[in-house]
Amino acid sequence: MQDGHVWVYRSDIASADGVAPGTAVGVTDERGRFLGTALYSSASQIAIRMISPRAVDDLAALLRERIQGAISYRERVVRDTDAYRVIFSEADSLPGLIVDRYNDLLSVQVLTQAMDAEPVRNVVIAELSQRFQPAAIAGRVDPRIRELEQLPARPSGLLQGEKTGTIFTMNGVRFHYDGLEGQKTGAFLDQRENYAAAARYARGEVLDVFCYQGGFALHLAQSDCKVTGADSSRPALEVAERNAELNGREIEWVEANAFDLLRDYSDSGRRYDTIVLDPPAFAKSKSTLETALRGYKELNLRALKMLRPGGILVTCCCSYHVSPAQYLEVVGSSARDVHRNLRIVETRGQAKDHPILLNVPETEYLKCIIAYVTN
Repeated sequence: MQDGHVWVYRSDIASADGVAPGTAVGVTDERGRFLGTALYSSASQIAIRMISPRAVDDLAALLRERIQGAISYRERVVRDTDAYRVIFSEADSLPGLIVDRYNDLLSVQVLTQAMDAEPVRNVVIAELSQRFQPAAIAGRVDPRIRELEQLPARPSGLLQGEKTGTIFTMNGVRFHYDGLEGQKTGAFLDQRENYAAAARYARGEVLDVFCYQGGFALHLAQSDCKVTGADSSRPALEVAERNAELNGREIEWVEANAFDLLRDYSDSGRRYDTIVLDPPAFAKSKSTLETALRGYKELNLRALKMLRPGGILVTCCCSYHVSPAQYLEVVGSSARDVHRNLRIVETRGQAKDHPILLNVPETEYLKCIIAYVTN
């Protein structure tokens, strides 16, 4: 905490006697000096998450103030979309709370005991309703997180309203959204600005690997590229096709394991002018880092083999445990191994509605490298 980080691990707690799960607590150091107010979890290894350096007498008022601050920040930084992250947990000083907007729908995900407490949920829903007046609010549930927090199991479902689906727009591209289906809270909003950046450089024949519901593919199709999107999820590709129809785009969708597809295409001599790699997080903990780095290298190596001279590689990594420098080295090492020279066009991160706190490095996780193959 002396470095400004807001987490304290259970192993560093001297005493939490009599503290109820999910409550706001005062925190003191070993000398009894008051350090601030935190939200307590009786289950997580992150025992407390600081919410204020001061005593908090009215938690509801603080929550409303933080929600209003998060919304005001998005009003300043979000452009060209009606879909964005409204609240990003620690980055908005609301640890354990994720809220996304998709046009007239809101999606809420609770990650901690404190945010799951009924009084807190009531304040959050009431404030969001007042500010956005959405057609509906969906509660998205990650069963694994609820189990880790020792919270009772519950399904994803509507918290307010009856509407479950809508159409939202990013950078002039339209997408279907189902409030109760899909990964995360729905689409990958953190890539929104990277979609637009990739579209500025893409050309010719495009291969989008791990395309999910077509975020990169549909943006690149706007640039008059011939696009193929590949993903292992049939339901995701079905939504991608509906999104293509919504935008009047012809895209070839391929259901395949990405590693197998890249190996087969590479070995058979296929060539592309632009390749996008947007895999899921391979390193979900430090213990899997080395395995993850090998996986990322294989993807990049195969892609670089298939790019024509003058081609564009858009390569992404959403694993927090892989640093920007490490991922740049993965890409550089892959290029050296296949004797390709790369010119870095842009190194990018997550969209501005997913803010990064300098004192909480875990809030920075997305890497996006756009590179030009010179030979």
